[in-house]
Amino acid sequence: MKNYKLKIGALLVSGAMMVAVSCSDEFLEIPPVGQLSESQLSTLAGLDASLIAVYSQVNGRANRLGSPSNWVWGSIRGGEANKGTDPGDFSTINPIQRYENNAAGGEMGSKYNVCYEGIARANSVLRLLQNPAPDVTPADITRLSSQARFLRAHFYFELARDYNQTPYVDETVDYGSGLEDVKNDKPLWPFIVADLEYAVANLPATQAQVGRVNQWAAKAYLAKVYMYTKEFSKAKTLFDDVIANGVTSNGKKYDLVPYYDDAFRAANDNHEESVWAYQAAANTGSVNNANPEFDLNFPYNTGPSGPGNCCGFFQPSFTFVNAFRTSNGLPLLDKSYNSPANEVKSDMGVASGAAFTPDAGPLDPRLDHTVGRRGLPYLDWQDHPGNAWIRNQPNGGPYSPKKYVYEKSEQGSYQDNSSWTPGYTGINFMIIRFADVLLLAAEAEIEVGSLEKAREYVNRVRTRAMNSKLMRSDGTMAANYVINTYSAPWTDKAAAQTAVRHERLLELGMEGHRFYDLQRWGTAQAELDFYLAYDAVKLPAALGGGAKYTETYKWVPIPQDQIDLVGADILTQNPGF
Repeated sequence: MKNYKLKIGALLVSGAMMVAVSCSDEFLEIPPVGQLSESQLSTLAGLDASLIAVYSQVNGRANRLGSPSNWVWGSIRGGEANKGTDPGDFSTINPIQRYENNAAGGEMGSKYNVCYEGIARANSVLRLLQNPAPDVTPADITRLSSQARFLRAHFYFELARDYNQTPYVDETVDYGSGLEDVKNDKPLWPFIVADLEYAVANLPATQAQVGRVNQWAAKAYLAKVYMYTKEFSKAKTLFDDVIANGVTSNGKKYDLVPYYDDAFRAANDNHEESVWAYQAAANTGSVNNANPEFDLNFPYNTGPSGPGNCCGFFQPSFTFVNAFRTSNGLPLLDKSYNSPANEVKSDMGVASGAAFTPDAGPLDPRLDHTVGRRGLPYLDWQDHPGNAWIRNQPNGGPYSPKKYVYEKSEQGSYQDNSSWTPGYTGINFMIIRFADVLLLAAEAEIEVGSLEKAREYVNRVRTRAMNSKLMRSDGTMAANYVINTYSAPWTDKAAAQTAVRHERLLELGMEGHRFYDLQRWGTAQAELDFYLAYDAVKLPAALGGGAKYTETYKWVPIPQDQIDLVGADILTQNPGF
């Protein structure tokens, strides 16, 4: 177990603070199990434990659609993947994938509830800091409050991207003191910026525990927020500083790891590319301290010869796989990769054990670090057997996810066998990694007119990809990898934007970014129409019959049960729901 990490399961503190009440019969004064008094929590130890409880909420605590991996909200909704498997399993994702969800749907409150629990915990810490115990110094107050405000900003950022405007509640509002009257009538972005600015000003450059956020993570996060608010000059200034000077919480200079797949290996956690990650740990006594949201996403029916053994709910899409096709080492930015001449040959419809001729065309090697394809090495397990690891090809297609999947060599150390499935891992999930920073910075450079600087950042990412070809055990390349950097100067803004946006798809694929990128670029309608036009033909059982994206689904609806609870005069529903 990674004992150098911030431990995230030490104490769970709910947003509602419970305080012990005196009684004349002392023998009856038995504290409720698992509850602490406000005086206990106001000590330095109590405050630190309360802050750890905020960190612990980041991974969603077993709410599979509540974590920042955003495998449904970002990747499936963004056309990188589909839910796959049988129509009746985890069926609440089906309408999300088809852009047919409604406010009363079973998963509409998943992210909402997780984020507000995190906000409640952060507010609890900040409220306790207003009246701390004598052993808490001013320096302690700054140290704890800056982390709490960073985390609160993170939870509101997740809410803003999914639900647009939700009630803003800070430490001054509590249960029974107006919380139920807070409306969702104000944009969240100014509050997010204020919290992150405070974090930037007060967090240290490094931390004694690597799991705690530092000043550089706050700068990177604030710059990312500015990309959403379209304050590109502010974003560029921060990105310049982060790229030139930023270090991880454990003091490593920000950089790309040399080999792409090493970014996703548990033994390499908290490496130089990890700007901010939630700290996952296996074999702690609770799988909620691992990656609790990925247990259903591994290849299906692998048995002991593969990882997870269940359940295939996160299968890469055909359009996503085709996007890795190259010509002269560069991507097909004209989107011709979905044409019959360029589409990646798959084993769709080929029976297990039947002869199959793999695709021989030129590809970006990141494809085979992201997607499991038949006949190619699947980490250190075996060559992917194709349909034998796919539960229902007509619904899911022929591909398997590969990022954040544990290796055979990681069994029992960075993988947890204590629950119903072995699909819980101690691989950190990176909420922000340095490649994301470089590509966001490239976007900012284009917006301020520095197209050549943008090309430099993109080429830095592509150079690492060039050095990351997947090899077989005999020393040969697993596929025909042909990838180059952009050698010609960038002189056209629109062309540069297209190149950077496609690079984000290739580099960050299946990491939950895609839909949010389309949302902030204003290209969701065109891109998702393109995806559905191709993938609905390949998967008519899952995506046929009229599945269509419209601007209504730019936002997730405010959960209907929340509106029913406080009233439609308090919470305003998003348009179209």
